[in-house]
Amino acid sequence: MHHHGYLWTGPKERFDQEALRRPVHPEPPPAGSRPELIQRYREVAAEFPTSDLPPLETAYWLIKPRSLVRGTWDEAKEAAAWFGEQLAEYAHRFAAERDRDTTHLATLVNSVAERLESGADVSFGFYLERPSYLSLAVVACSPNRANPELACPVA
Repeated sequence: MHHHGYLWTGPKERFDQEALRRPVHPEPPPAGSRPELIQRYREVAAEFPTSDLPPLETAYWLIKPRSLVRGTWDEAKEAAAWFGEQLAEYAHRFAAERDRDTTHLATLVNSVAERLESGADVSFGFYLERPSYLSLAVVACSPNRANPELACPVA
């Protein structure tokens, strides 16, 4: 098993476009459905796999474009260290003072390392200066515990 890191920053209003953050339903709308429904289904089917928006389910990062992978690590501690580096880089922009606290951040990184060691994915989000948002994720790969059928994006 190895881990892939993902980072997204952008406007909170874009992050809130949940239809583009979830995989399309496996069954298309039935024949005779409203044209708007069919069009929306087609848009989501085309955009979800290629969009840089963080998926609602962390494991689905694995079907996103390979170019979105920010790093790959064989060891959970290395992936957690990257996570910590990203927190340190963005901490001065966190909207909540509590999130900027170095003790809190160190505890979070230790927690991330433990979760990754167990084979779990991690995903955290932080409000930055309004109205921006930071999403950080580290996803276990080959196999992913939550969705073992998802292929590795860098294989």
